[in-house]
Amino acid sequence: MVLDQQTFRSAWRKFVTGVTVITTIENGGAVHGMAANGIASVSLDPLLVLISIGHERDSNPLIKSSGRFAINILSDRQEAAAKYYGAPSEKRKGGPGIEFAFTRNGSAVLPGYLAYMDCHVEGQYEAGDHTLFIAGVDELEVNPGRPLLFYEGGFRRIEEPSE
Repeated sequence: MVLDQQTFRSAWRKFVTGVTVITTIENGGAVHGMAANGIASVSLDPLLVLISIGHERDSNPLIKSSGRFAINILSDRQEAAAKYYGAPSEKRKGGPGIEFAFTRNGSAVLPGYLAYMDCHVEGQYEAGDHTLFIAGVDELEVNPGRPLLFYEGGFRRIEEPSE
């Protein structure tokens, strides 16, 4: 048995996840986003979610400062947005070419989402090289469609069953 970071990452690449973009607003009002699959439902009463953001990610101090973020659960038609926001900020070329909508609280929502949740931070906990943000859900919406999936380092889609 090998216990190292590479083997740990390889094990997690075997776990199929949905793809999200976590958005928050920078001090100057610009939308900042990052692709993430480290999210979870925490509670139904009250509605609580968890996101896990690495300390080195630009989103981490922005969420700590603003106390707000939105989780955008991506559809299988949003791979371009996932790739853009999955790249480190310094390697992104041009803008995302996205016309954001905004919630009542000012959180940014990507068009074409399967679901979004507008959230306020209720607690944050340092865990290794990440911060776990527990947040209450202030607003949410769900749309029909198919999810964008992530497996073994690549994007995947649910295939229609053959008849």
